[in-house]
Amino acid sequence: MDIQFQNASVTFEGRTALAPLDLSLSERRIGVIGLNGSGKTTFARLINGLTKPSTGGVIVNGLDTIKDADAVLKQVGFVFQNPQNQIILPIIRDDIAFGLKNRGVGKIAVDAAVAATLQRFGIAHLSDRRAHELSGGELQLAALAALSITGPNILILDEPTNQLDLKNRAVVERTILDLEQDVLVITHDLPLLETFDRVLLFHQATLVLDGEPEEVIARYREIARS
Repeated sequence: MDIQFQNASVTFEGRTALAPLDLSLSERRIGVIGLNGSGKTTFARLINGLTKPSTGGVIVNGLDTIKDADAVLKQVGFVFQNPQNQIILPIIRDDIAFGLKNRGVGKIAVDAAVAATLQRFGIAHLSDRRAHELSGGELQLAALAALSITGPNILILDEPTNQLDLKNRAVVERTILDLEQDVLVITHDLPLLETFDRVLLFHQATLVLDGEPEEVIARYREIARS
């Protein structure tokens, strides 16, 4: 991961969604925390170009998120808070295959890649299931599998354990820790971040602390209590 924020800021209709930010990210596991409306999702959406900077720029693995938008989208996958919204096809196997088919990959190669991906994420038993039949944890894994198969180098996960029961949360957490890709996770699930390399804390549209999980989480708890 090589992400550079160069005086990047975001303003919507005169309101600052993210204050100017200069930052370099290179760690494999990065957490992003903050109260609702603190700027953390805006920050994450800048990385794959879903949001464009109002000032400055964002460079991802040498690519500008505005000038090289299509290439950045291939480098960075984004799993949204409700993964069901990004599952396109009703059958899980077909949905996981969609990205490769859309790039013109042949059937034999697609079938082999889908089988390997289903196995790697431990969801081979869901292959022929319909998305609306899956639990929240199963949907998260299916969405992750569908993104991973196309080969992004970076995955951004927005509240991946939100509203999951303990069993499904544990499965999703283990999967995140085992992912081959570099991962940036936006979350209120603080225990998930305890083994991460780095945690960023946003408050009132500003990055207020950047460091080791224990220190940053402690500061976040202070802000939440105030």
